Amino acid sequence: MMRHLDFDYLQRLRHSHPAWTLLRAENAPMIIGFLQRTFIVPNLRSIAEQPLAAQLDDWLHYLRQELDEAAFPREAMAYLNEWADDRHRWLRKYYPAAGDEPHFDLTPAAEQALHWLSSLEQRQFIGAESRLKQVFDLLHEIDQGSETDPEARIRDLERRRNAIDSEIAEIRAGRLDLMATTALRERFLQMTDTARTLLADFRQVEQNFRQLDREVRERIATWEGSKGELLEEVFGDHDAIRDSDQGRSFHAFWEFLMSPARQEELTDLLERILSLKPVAELAPDPRLVRIHYDWLSAGEVAQRTVARLSEQLRRYLDDQGWLENRRIMDILHNIERHALALRDNAPQEVVMALDEPTPRLELPMERPLFRPPVKPRITAERLASGDDREIAAEALFDQHHVDKERLRARVRRALQTRDQITLDELLANEPLQKGLAELVAWLAIATEGRHGLLDEAHPQELVWQDDQGRWRRARLPRVIFTRQPVPAP
Repeated sequence: MMRHLDFDYLQRLRHSHPAWTLLRAENAPMIIGFLQRTFIVPNLRSIAEQPLAAQLDDWLHYLRQELDEAAFPREAMAYLNEWADDRHRWLRKYYPAAGDEPHFDLTPAAEQALHWLSSLEQRQFIGAESRLKQVFDLLHEIDQGSETDPEARIRDLERRRNAIDSEIAEIRAGRLDLMATTALRERFLQMTDTARTLLADFRQVEQNFRQLDREVRERIATWEGSKGELLEEVFGDHDAIRDSDQGRSFHAFWEFLMSPARQEELTDLLERILSLKPVAELAPDPRLVRIHYDWLSAGEVAQRTVARLSEQLRRYLDDQGWLENRRIMDILHNIERHALALRDNAPQEVVMALDEPTPRLELPMERPLFRPPVKPRITAERLASGDDREIAAEALFDQHHVDKERLRARVRRALQTRDQITLDELLANEPLQKGLAELVAWLAIATEGRHGLLDEAHPQELVWQDDQGRWRRARLPRVIFTRQPVPAP
């Protein structure tokens, strides 16, 4: 329900809410324009620090040419760090699990401000009829879903069946009732707005899960009681979040979207609807055809946040030296309490500088034994003179570079809709482009981790065409990529 907007609440909101402070910022057009074109338009969840700073440099250079060379005099990194501090909170700066370069992500509050500003644009028309129909459909769903009388449900189903039979009879008689162009466009615009809003909601869901993770870490850091009491309280909160309306809705949405049949149905529907002439005249965003894959990417980020919460609990359960290392744990908890106390009032001067975030262990027994250097034996031979013919050096530069990360991304996309896939199935959609070098890269990817295996019992034969148009053939074990890690032998 909507909260009563009294004066005191609005006054606090005006000075504390990041969305409102963004709209009131002196450089709001510059900031909002950059965030919109960098995060919202390409639908990027996070960007590394250096690429983001380079994009902001280009944006500032463009604005200085349009306005004045003295406009926006600060460096790009200074702006980014300011937008991510505790006072502004328009960006979230964090370190990913695998990497030492900070990343930036848009906060839900900043995205709310951008979405509100986008809604100020004058629409082509207001879809009153489709919204009214949606209200009636929702009321009917609530009424049917809450009906406890079996006979009433049967009567409703029979009424709907009769309506469907009547419509089928009309179509067979040649009377095909098509949707009017205005109604078709109206519903398409409503669908587009709902899809974009759903994509924006993922940031808020991720923020809520991240807040839960933060509260659990704080509780573990300051806990004084027994381990059992802490686990009971933590798991109780975890179950409460999972069983809440938001948690149930998110998990139901994720299970619905993860169905391969639903993904194929969405793809077919979007392709057919975007090809309709009334819809094409609206010049829709071409990225709408893969909006459900954007939902998957956004949902994976929220799922990873939940996985980090589970990992934190597992680490706590694996702490077998709780009593033996009580003194060490007390010291660490004391440091964590002081860090939490200084979080909102951090000192301006540098308190301590750390060379590395984690200690590096170098054991003496891990050092290799001394080995005397091998003296090379060089036999002097007279070099034979070459002929005077000029030899083309193009072959030295005609080398193929295979991007393994692009190949891994192909495997990840393929495994979003299935549990495993073979190499020949991947190459059926996109054959080898760089010949034997690319095939060796595929074998390296399959053997370097636990998500690939080689089936020696079922060899396979791969065929490709080289740069000269000649057909090449290779016989190798069947290569299988799996979503779940392969058990260690």
